Amino acid sequence: MSQHEPIRVLHFADVHIGMENYGKVESKTGISSRVMDFLRQMSQVIEYAEEHDADLAVFAGDAFKNSSPNPTYQREFARRIRRLADQCPVVLVVGNHDIPAMVQKASTLDIFHTLAVNNVIVGRRDEVHWVETKRGPVQVATVPFPVRQRLLARDDIRGMSLDEIDLNMRDVVNQVIRGLAEDIDPEVPAILTGHFTVQGATYGSERTVMLGRDTPVLKSALTHNAWDYVALGHIHAFQDLNPNEQPPVVYSGSLERIDFGEEHDPKGFCWAEVTRGHTDYEFVRINARPFVTIKADVRDEVDPTDAVLDEISNYDIRGAVVRVIVQATPENEPLLRDADIIGALGRAGYVAAIQRQVERPVRTRLGAEHVEGLTPLELLERYLMSKDADPDRIELLKDYAQALFEGETDNVTEIQQSLWD
Repeated sequence: MSQHEPIRVLHFADVHIGMENYGKVESKTGISSRVMDFLRQMSQVIEYAEEHDADLAVFAGDAFKNSSPNPTYQREFARRIRRLADQCPVVLVVGNHDIPAMVQKASTLDIFHTLAVNNVIVGRRDEVHWVETKRGPVQVATVPFPVRQRLLARDDIRGMSLDEIDLNMRDVVNQVIRGLAEDIDPEVPAILTGHFTVQGATYGSERTVMLGRDTPVLKSALTHNAWDYVALGHIHAFQDLNPNEQPPVVYSGSLERIDFGEEHDPKGFCWAEVTRGHTDYEFVRINARPFVTIKADVRDEVDPTDAVLDEISNYDIRGAVVRVIVQATPENEPLLRDADIIGALGRAGYVAAIQRQVERPVRTRLGAEHVEGLTPLELLERYLMSKDADPDRIELLKDYAQALFEGETDNVTEIQQSLWD
């Protein structure tokens, strides 16, 4: 085939296999229904690659929820990568969720490199890979998530403040990207792929699950004419940071919704046709599980439950993760019948919460209530409500607290980051 024919590139990222929030174990698979959602979306992506005859697949990082996935999750991810590799070469970039706390340990993706899996390239370090495809060669420069510990080990960094270290880290990454651009053959299509934050990008819910401190990279480092397409991961919302210009600098976004912060975000991947000097691409939406928030103001209702049920009927909740937020008064709040509300949500895939927001003329202190019969989660919710915490944040912190109660200590760093955000 002609060297001038566009290289068909599939770009996706942030699969996060292992996110189990708002799910339940499926008896057929023994896997959380939410984990199966992420796996199904990944399968959709691979089917698209097969149907459209992809020449190259670029995965821009974060295969799993954390760096210690269980063997079942590793198996399911590997199955799909092997199937994708049967279609075309696959480049896997190491993301922050793929990196263990100790830099000496292997990432979750290193197994593909160790076993020399055919047609799979692991972007474990900053380097340019020459990839032969059905429609000609392409250069792929990989920039894995910048590991701060390596910089902190340098003698000249000691004694610096965190802000000074951040600036130093950003300069290091910018220099790395510029160095990669200098290694590019100007006659052959070139793709830069990395897992990091670009200054000016719109954050999403990834900040609530982020592992480690983040250092934004300057966009100017990515718009060098050495690159024909910049395929990014790490930020969960699809966005082009260089619209209507070349090269496209694109976050494909995550394949599934993490929480209600992504309720209205479209989910999918990117399909690019790359030639030397010009790239056309499109964002391809997939059928991610919907998240639906139903808000019912029943403060003026004699029968508040009927009013909530009427509001629920206005929404398509089939298969969705649903939460209901009811605004009530101290007088009619006792008339709310949770059993009837739950019954009306029967078509939902999962009921995340039925939350009551009650206007009280005098806030009751937590210590003045009879707390002996409350569960730890209920106590936490009461405390956060007494502080007028945002409802979304209350639900997020309850999820994290439940993980701690159940002994999932791998999430400690995530919890600390969320509490400081």
